[in-house]
Amino acid sequence: MSNLEEANVALLVVDVQEDFCPPNGSLAVKEGRDIVPTINQLLSLPFKLKLATKDHHPPNHISFASSHSGKQPFTSFITIRNPLDPSGEYYESRLWPDHCIVGTKGNELLPELDSDKFDEVVLKGCDARVEMYSAFRSPLRNPPLDTAVSKLQELLKNSEITDVVIVGLAGDYCVKSSAIDSAELGWRTWVVGEATRYVDGETGIEETKKVYEEKGVGLVSFQWVKEHLFPGF
Repeated sequence: MSNLEEANVALLVVDVQEDFCPPNGSLAVKEGRDIVPTINQLLSLPFKLKLATKDHHPPNHISFASSHSGKQPFTSFITIRNPLDPSGEYYESRLWPDHCIVGTKGNELLPELDSDKFDEVVLKGCDARVEMYSAFRSPLRNPPLDTAVSKLQELLKNSEITDVVIVGLAGDYCVKSSAIDSAELGWRTWVVGEATRYVDGETGIEETKKVYEEKGVGLVSFQWVKEHLFPGF
């Protein structure tokens, strides 16, 4: 991972929404609000592109335990099949409390975020039929669902981005999936450790670190970002 002095760097702030944060979030990640000061420091740096994402779910979303009779949030799983090929592609997915429903307080970005610095907010998870942890696309690729592919890839390509710095919630779900896709789609990808928090705590951290090593995603600090991507700033 060389030539960082020639990098065009994007910042991707994943799902820093009320429902993912204490004290009132329906799917609150422990210490979720504590990452905002670091994110705001990152937003003060001269990234070429600054993007936020939002889970943007309809009220009957397939990831909600309430959408399935007899299922419980956190402990129940379901099989999600590709609506375009029901007998083919599928994956197992964990169920959650209702969260980030369109038009609710829980859908909103945290007010303490410097949201006026975002160039755009990318919406994901809008198709009620599939889960979409990654800010790029759902896991269903054969064939892909147009309704579960965001405009993130297009935005990065149009800005000639070379590197993507990712932060947000949750580190072991949407941040991880977004980082994996970013790397697989060809961007040098970095996740800022102190600007993420995890649903499954230390277990989530350790499992995610292993995946990053396998996928070539760099786990770095805020100071590393300043020194290596914005030297002298």
